[in-house]
Amino acid sequence: MRDNRDKTNVVETLCSRAFRAFRAAFEEGNTADFLALVNEEFHFSIPLPIDGWKEKQIGVHRFNELVRFEREMLQVKLTPLIELQDTHFGIVVFQAEGTLSNQPYRNELAIVFEFKHNQIMSFKEFVGMPLKKYED
Repeated sequence: MRDNRDKTNVVETLCSRAFRAFRAAFEEGNTADFLALVNEEFHFSIPLPIDGWKEKQIGVHRFNELVRFEREMLQVKLTPLIELQDTHFGIVVFQAEGTLSNQPYRNELAIVFEFKHNQIMSFKEFVGMPLKKYED
């Protein structure tokens, strides 16, 4: 029996697109696709235990600085595990694996995207274990 369902006609959610672009930024340094999805109110929060990064970050310039900074210390592959989305929020639980400060690194994280008018207004990242190696 032949399966007539078109498996290429899968609708990609805004959350999936956002995470795919987020992953490309941190794995490859390509921020263009992610920044094409953000709006003028864009801001983010990340759990880095470093002065200057502990508070809310605002704007695309700061996101580019984050990607540059993290790629200097962290070489990582991100694998999505769980994705949930409604009209205002998207959550992705993902695994990060690679090296941090030239030491093996493996962690599970979650990112919460907030959407407004089909664009990313903000994201907040939650980390599964403390990032003490950033402080060294």
